[in-house]
Amino acid sequence: MTLSDRQLRIMRSAREWIAEYGEAPTVRELARAVGLASTSSVHYQLARLREQGIAVETRGRRSARCPYCGH
Repeated sequence: MTLSDRQLRIMRSAREWIAEYGEAPTVRELARAVGLASTSSVHYQLARLREQGIAVETRGRRSARCPYCGH
């Protein structure tokens, strides 16, 4: 398993954020921490990490939808 520099930076930044703030970063906070302007770039890298069996925890916005029925 080979990780790119960007993937390593994302993993380290998420770990450091959790250590400092006690909760996972949002994707936007993670993008800022690694110097990316686009949150879609972070989403892409997180998906590639998940494919390799590495889960990086992020904190999302609460959805107004019902978690059971989706409405």
